[in-house]
Amino acid sequence: MLTDRGWAALGASLALFVLWAALGEPELLSIGLLLAVATTAAFVFVRRSNPSVAVTRRLSPNLVHEGEQTVVEASLTNVGARRVWNLTAEDDVAGLGSARFAAARLAPDETATATYQILCKPRGIYDVGPLRVSVTDPLRLADRSQLVGQQDRLIVYPAVEQLSGLPVLRGLDPSMYASQPEFSHRGGEDFYTLREYQTGDDLRRVHWPSTAKRDELMIRQLETPWQSRALVFFDPRGSSYDGTEAFERAVSGAASVVRHMLSSGFDADLWTGGAPISSAEPGSYAKSMEALAGVQPTDGLDLRAAALRLQRGGRGGALVLITGSPDGELLAVGQLLTRNFASTVLMSVAQQASATVAHFQRAGTQTMAIKPDGSWAKAWLNAAGTPWPTVSAG
Repeated sequence: MLTDRGWAALGASLALFVLWAALGEPELLSIGLLLAVATTAAFVFVRRSNPSVAVTRRLSPNLVHEGEQTVVEASLTNVGARRVWNLTAEDDVAGLGSARFAAARLAPDETATATYQILCKPRGIYDVGPLRVSVTDPLRLADRSQLVGQQDRLIVYPAVEQLSGLPVLRGLDPSMYASQPEFSHRGGEDFYTLREYQTGDDLRRVHWPSTAKRDELMIRQLETPWQSRALVFFDPRGSSYDGTEAFERAVSGAASVVRHMLSSGFDADLWTGGAPISSAEPGSYAKSMEALAGVQPTDGLDLRAAALRLQRGGRGGALVLITGSPDGELLAVGQLLTRNFASTVLMSVAQQASATVAHFQRAGTQTMAIKPDGSWAKAWLNAAGTPWPTVSAG
C-alpha cells in the first residue's frame, strides 16, 4: 500500500495534470507523469516483494519484578532465495511500548539482530510480538508489511520488599514456641494422613493395609510438619481498598510474604480469589507470583465460602491475611481459619485504621498496618521475633 509520502506524490501528480490541462505547460505534464510513474513503480515493487524471514526472540530475563528491566533480543534471518531491501521491523510490547529497527539490505541466510530494553512497570502479564516486518521501495512511496514469528510472554511480578525475621509460632504443644520452622519433608514418608481414593490419585500412594481393613482404597496424603506451613490469604475485593495505590501495596505485601516464607523453609500456599495455589505443586513460586502479577480488584466474592473450602485443607503454622481496610466479612474468614493455625497475622494498608482491627486484636491476631506509601519491611521487622503485639509503620 502507499505510504503518506506515496499518497502525497500521487496527489501532486493529479494536481499537475489539472494544471497542465488548464495552462497547457508541457513541464507540468512531464513532472506529473514522472510522479505517477514513480508511484506506480513503487506500488508494483512492494507488491512483488514477499520477504521470507524467520524471527527469533529472547527475553533476558522473561520473569522480572516490577521496576526492573529486561533485555529483548530479536533476530531476523532471510530464509528466502533473494536479497531483501529496505527492511524494517517493529516489535510491540502490549501496554509497555514498542521498538522499531531497520536493515538496509538482507542477503539470503543473513541475520540481523536488534536489542532493546524494557522498563517493566507496572506489574502484569504482557504479550511481546509478533514482529511486524515491512519492506519499502527505495523512495519509500509504498510499503508492505506482515506479522512474523510467535508471541512471547513477559511476566512482570509485583515489587517485593526484603522481609527479615519470622513470626513466633506455637508448636504442637501450646506451651512451646518456635521462631524457626521445621523444614518441609515434602515427598518423604515421615508425615502422612489417610483419605479415601479420588479419581486421578497416584495409585502408588495407596495404603494397602488400611485398604484391606476398610474394603475401599485409602490414599496416603503426605503432610509437612505443622510448623512448616503457611497460608497467605489475599483479599482481592476492590471495596476493601482506598484506591489503586493501596491495592498495589497489598499485592506487593503478598508477594513479599510468599517469597520470604518459602525462602525461610515454609510451605506457603496462596489464595487470591480462585483456586488456592499449593506449595506442593511443581513451580509453585512462579505460579504464585504469576497469580499476583495478574490479580485485579474484583467484587462479588464470597470470602466465607472460600474460607470453608480452605478450612478442609488441613492445619498450618501461620495464617497471613492481607487486605486494605478489614471488614466484618474478613473477620469471619479469620474466625473460621484461625482455629487451624498456630498464629494469625493481619496485614492491612489504608489511610486510616479500620475499627474492625480491634476485633482481630481481641481474637489474638497480630496486626500490622501501613499507609499506601508505607513500608512492609519496616512493619514486618518490628513484629518479627516478638509475641506479635500490634505494630504500625508509616
